[in-house]
Amino acid sequence: MKVIASSLRKGNVVELDDKLYVVLTAQNFHPGKGTPVTQVDMRRISDGVKVSERWRTTEQVERAHVDERSYNFLYEDGEGYHFMEPESYEQVVVSPDVIGDQAVYLQEGASCFLQVYNGVPISIEMPAKITLEITETEPVVKGQTASSSYKPAICDNGLRVMVPPHIGVGTRIVINTEDNSYVERAKD
Repeated sequence: MKVIASSLRKGNVVELDDKLYVVLTAQNFHPGKGTPVTQVDMRRISDGVKVSERWRTTEQVERAHVDERSYNFLYEDGEGYHFMEPESYEQVVVSPDVIGDQAVYLQEGASCFLQVYNGVPISIEMPAKITLEITETEPVVKGQTASSSYKPAICDNGLRVMVPPHIGVGTRIVINTEDNSYVERAKD
C-alpha cells in the first residue's frame, strides 16, 4: 500500500528494494526555502542494519502489509519479552532488539500493538501515553508552584522525567512515550 512519506510514524514497516524496514524515527522538515522533506531512520528487519532515508514529504512510499494486533505484556526472561494476545491467549516471544529502548515502558499487563510478519514479531508500538509513579524527586518548595521551571524526577520504572515543581514522591503522572515528556497528573 502506497502512502505519502510525511505520514510515516515510528513502528511503521516500509518496503524498499524488496526488503522490509521498520521505522525508528520520522521527522518532517519544512525549510523556509526549498522542498519540505521527511527524514526517516529505519532498521532492516532481515539483518538489523540501520539505514537513514530522506524523501520529499509528498513522495509515495510502499508501506508493507503486516498483521498488527493488540497484545498484553506478560514478563521478560532469558528468551526475550513474552506477550499474550487477549482473545486467543496465543503467546509470542519478542527478541530484545525488536523492543529496543521501549522496554522501559513495559509493565505487567500493559497493552501494546505488535506487528507480525510471517509469524515473526518485527515491531512494537507502545500507547502514546502511560501512567507512572514518581519514586524520587526534589521536595516540593512552597511558593514555587506557579513558576514554569521543571525539576528532574525518577519514575518507578527507572525512567528520568522532567516534572513541574508541585509534583512530589508518590504522585502518579502521565507521560508521553514519544519523547518522555510530562503530560499531566494522573486522574485516579
